Amino acid sequence: MGGWAERIGTLWRTLVGKLWLTIIGLVACVLLTLGFFLLPYVDIAFANSAAVKRMLIYVGIVGFSMTTVFALFLLKRITQPMRQLIDAADSVRQGDYAARVHVQAHDEIGELASTFNLMAARLEENIRDLNIEKEQLAGVLRSMSDAMITFDREGKVQLTNPAGERLLQDWRKISWEEEEPLESASLWATIPEPLSPLFEQVTRTLEDRSANVLVRQSVWAVNMAPLLQNNEVRGAVAVLRDVTEAVNLEKMRKDFVANVSHEIRTPLSMMQGYSEALLDGFADSPEEREELLHVIHDESLRMGRLVKDLLDLARMEAGHTDIARNRVDIGELVERVYRKFAVRAKEGELDFHLERAEGELILDQADEDRLEQVVTNLLDNAFRHTPPGRSVTIAVKPALTDGEALTIFVADEGRGIPAEDVPYIFERFYKADKARTRAASSGTGLGLAIVKNIVDAHGGRIQVESIVDEGTKFRVLLPKHGRSL
Repeated sequence: MGGWAERIGTLWRTLVGKLWLTIIGLVACVLLTLGFFLLPYVDIAFANSAAVKRMLIYVGIVGFSMTTVFALFLLKRITQPMRQLIDAADSVRQGDYAARVHVQAHDEIGELASTFNLMAARLEENIRDLNIEKEQLAGVLRSMSDAMITFDREGKVQLTNPAGERLLQDWRKISWEEEEPLESASLWATIPEPLSPLFEQVTRTLEDRSANVLVRQSVWAVNMAPLLQNNEVRGAVAVLRDVTEAVNLEKMRKDFVANVSHEIRTPLSMMQGYSEALLDGFADSPEEREELLHVIHDESLRMGRLVKDLLDLARMEAGHTDIARNRVDIGELVERVYRKFAVRAKEGELDFHLERAEGELILDQADEDRLEQVVTNLLDNAFRHTPPGRSVTIAVKPALTDGEALTIFVADEGRGIPAEDVPYIFERFYKADKARTRAASSGTGLGLAIVKNIVDAHGGRIQVESIVDEGTKFRVLLPKHGRSL
């Protein structure tokens, strides 16, 4: 009974149910009206009035039965197909774009069902194409090494790729007005402070803008374009690329050209000046001519050393360091270099010491000539910056922290290096003593850069400790078996 009651209740809420009730109501009104006016005359006009009244009752029952049959017909032909259309539309609304209506009719309901199926098929195709494009766009964004961020018109972050999300996470830790990192989650979705001026220009002018943004020690190239809708700005998209290395390389290139020009100009000027003095006959005696020729010769040798060091350094930085992997007795190599500098130490009145650990000090895969160049450059640097009467020490021993490595120490009691200059001493032409003149040093400014490249090529590390006016200690760690440390 409950099922029938539910069906009847459902029927009353349908279009057919309402139509059925309307027809039944009209039939009932007609029959009641006829009965009200005709029944008084039936008894007068007909001899068998009871039969006429029964006939009228039968006509009413038949009328109500016909309306019910008509309602059931309409229910099957209209309500059920409409219910299928409603269910299919609801399925499409919930994301089931494969939903279809199966109605076998050639009337308006059939045309509506066919139109709905065609619409659903087109919608499914469009959604599939949109999903494909979305996946392609997502794949492109994921594969981008550049950071991409989109903002709405208020400057809130709408979309990022992985690189952009990492960048935002890094920038969110920075306080642009204070030194302490920001912890407020409410600021996470807002436009970063470095991009605010560019965002204001783009949204105001509706034109693309490009600029380099400096954030701490990094430089970012930013290209920002407006996002428009109906000729009104709805946000902006920014593509950011880390150009720190490129900017540094460009600065290094300019510095390199300037330094090379300066380093070469000095000996060339001296050679030109002294040669002109010889040509003009300013040297009256053989001794003066010999002195001028000696200066020209020294400057030509220094310029030759500079060119040779530049070529060596250029090959190393280009990855063409030629390392002969042979077995090298590093203890014997250090002793040999020590003997070469012993005479120079006496001439410079320096206290020169050698400290060598007992036992074999062997490197299985190393280039003896290159390592000799490392030790020579470090000692030459120490000798040039240590005043007479002070000491220079070279030592070779196993590394204390790593049994698979050997350590070479070169320590001096020279002028030392300021703490702010220590991170840069391995750069080309870098001079910690800005006031140093050519008369005080015959170096090319490339020795430490060459040393670092050779040590790196051997898989080792070089460290430096220095205190101003107390001295400097270089520590070179080299792997015994050729594996990088």
